[in-house]
Amino acid sequence: MESVQTRDKVNKIIIYVILTIMAIIMLVPFVWMILTAVKTNQEAISVDPFYIFPHNGWHWENFASVWRSYNFFTLYKNTLLMIFFRVLCAVLTATMAGYAFGRLNFPGKNAMFALVLIQMMIPSQIFIIPQYLMVSKMGLLNTVSGLVFPGIVTAFGTYLLKTGYEGLPKDLEEAASIDGCNIGQRFLKIMMPLTRSSMVSLSIFTALFAFKDLMWPMIVCTRAETTTLSAGRAKMQGQYGSDYPTMMASAVLAIIPMVIIYVIFQKQFVEGIATSGGKL
Repeated sequence: MESVQTRDKVNKIIIYVILTIMAIIMLVPFVWMILTAVKTNQEAISVDPFYIFPHNGWHWENFASVWRSYNFFTLYKNTLLMIFFRVLCAVLTATMAGYAFGRLNFPGKNAMFALVLIQMMIPSQIFIIPQYLMVSKMGLLNTVSGLVFPGIVTAFGTYLLKTGYEGLPKDLEEAASIDGCNIGQRFLKIMMPLTRSSMVSLSIFTALFAFKDLMWPMIVCTRAETTTLSAGRAKMQGQYGSDYPTMMASAVLAIIPMVIIYVIFQKQFVEGIATSGGKL
């Protein structure tokens, strides 16, 4: 008995050591990014493997230089507005479409859902030209509405919510119908609250995809005051191609919003990823 307990303890210790090593490996690029951001350019390009910390002082002015060159407050605002409205639109449309496909019967249901699946299989880059023409015709270039436009509906979200609704027992709706609830009341008061975990998962994925979106913001928002963090940093890399401390300082500033969002909604992040079975 004692040998079994000892073996279990040893296994746990080995697992914890491996996980700790993996966590440290994951953190190394972020630590290196922060340390490079406070070095001089000569220190940043040094080939000395032991040149880890700045030797000539910590140059925090790199952050001030980047902040002055590019209005990061505007980039933050545009990025957060795009994330907020994309998440809001995706959750609303996917919740309603998922309920329709998962719980209702209507003519052409299978054919329409097949179109949703086909859209998931086609690379998103194929839709860029039609979407750009639509945004241009509506006069939404260089606006937040133009940034949000591709995320108004989501095929992935529709599929995810459909799966969530299909997993709920039919007895709930039948009991609600007996109590006199119409289809709208069954959806809003009974079914939708039960798919909260699926909606959280969709919100997480939508926020991450929106934050990392580079091509669409660069196409639809050509002005510096209307672009996002990803597109702004892409232009910055062209301007400061060999100034690595400045580039790393901009990267540190760019990840701050997502770090804050993760710290605030950490419990929902873990719950959503664990429920959906997806990975970031």
